[in-house]
This record gives sequence, structure tokens and C-alpha cells, in this order.
Amino acid sequence: MQLKSKLARSDLTIGSWITLSNPAIAEIMAAAGFDWLVLDMEHSVLELSEVQVLIQVLDGRRCPAIVRLTSNHPDQIKRVMDAGATGVMVPMVKSAADAEAAVQAVYYPPRGQRGVGLARAQGYGAEFQQYRQWLNENAVVVVMIEHIDAVNAIDSILSVDGIDAYIIGPYDLSGSMGLIGELSHPKVQSAIERVLKAGRRLNKSGGIHVVEPDQNELHRRISDGFNFLGYGLDIRILDTLCRNHMQNIRAAL
Repeated sequence: MQLKSKLARSDLTIGSWITLSNPAIAEIMAAAGFDWLVLDMEHSVLELSEVQVLIQVLDGRRCPAIVRLTSNHPDQIKRVMDAGATGVMVPMVKSAADAEAAVQAVYYPPRGQRGVGLARAQGYGAEFQQYRQWLNENAVVVVMIEHIDAVNAIDSILSVDGIDAYIIGPYDLSGSMGLIGELSHPKVQSAIERVLKAGRRLNKSGGIHVVEPDQNELHRRISDGFNFLGYGLDIRILDTLCRNHMQNIRAAL
């Protein structure tokens, strides 16, 4: 079953983040069995040409590639979709208008306003009609809820036709509340709970990024009711594995 269908059914999916450009890393992570992988252009040095190579690698492993954008700008959305991305993760969505703008930038007329170009996604011009059909059946739009304004407008945001899922950015959310980094603060937790309840009410898949690769935290978030979970990222998984192995090795010497 494809990712868009899984999200529509509110099936549990677990993905991760890629911030490093080496194709071997993307191939290893896709082969590990993640349901999707985010190529992070917002908080990494990944360039679009590198992102396209990573998308090609993930396509080869039949792993959906979602590109985390630097902004909700139609030009960037158009370019990453033309590169062959399965979908986009849109930062700092604060209103229904922001959400609608993202959807409009992903889809061609009459559903959206995306300009037509011939690139990798369209088979370099040979498969444009096939891509049109694929786009309508498979493209994924994920909104990032990372500001208190978004929490206050959450019902209208998640009601926008074409939004497939949301993911909470807890650090930026806490910062917008004047509580930066205080993720356990009752006000921050209350805001997260509001988003979760809205997602349930509106039958939208949603989740949160468990940045540190902590399986107990992941299972806690699943128990909370989230079903679109980001688990770790390439640099944190690599770092924690290396440190743990070396600690165990030295302790045994």
C-alpha cells in the first residue's frame, strides 16, 4: 500500500530524517525498512542537486521521499516535486491559507497552480501524462505545526483539502510560547494535546519527531495516539550507535 493511502487510513508509519548527502546513507536507511524518509533542506546543507540524487536512491528502494522545505514557497515546492519527490513537508504553517498555498503549489491546474515543466518526475518529458495521474493519486503534503498560531488555527489547517498529515515541531512550538526548549512544560504539552485531539477529530494522520533514537520514547508517542512518527535522524543514529558501541567495548576491556 502506498504512503498516501496509509495516511488516509491512519495506519501507523515510522520514518526518519536524512541530513547527509552521501547516497550510501540513504540506501542503508531505506533498506532498513523505514516507511518514509525526509530529506531535510531546512536544517542541513543539502542542495537541490544532492536531494535529487537521494530521491533517485530512495526510488530504487521503493521508499517514499519527502522533502522538508526551507519555506512555503511555490518555486521550491515546484522544483523538489519536479525532481521526483513523493511529497513535501512544509515548515511553519500557521493558517489555513498557508496550508492551501502548499497544496496549490504541489498540484497542477485545475486542482492547483503549479507550473508545468519537464524534468525527472515527468520522465524527462516522455511520461508527463503518467506523472499527472501519479501526482493526483500519490503526492503527499505534510504541514509542520510549530507555532502557537498554528495550534490556535489547527482545525481550519487540517480541514484544508489536500493536507495528508501533520507533524509537530516541539522546539519551535515551545519557542513561540516563550518557553523555548521546555518541552515538558504543561502549557507546551497542552498545546501538543490540542493538536493531537484535532487530528483525531478530523481523521488526519499526525505525529511528532522523536529526535533522539529512543525506542521507549517512540512507543510512548505511539501510545499517545500519534501514527506518523519521525524516529531519529542519520547523524543522531550514527552518533549514538558509535558512542554506545565504544562505551561497551571499553567497559569490557
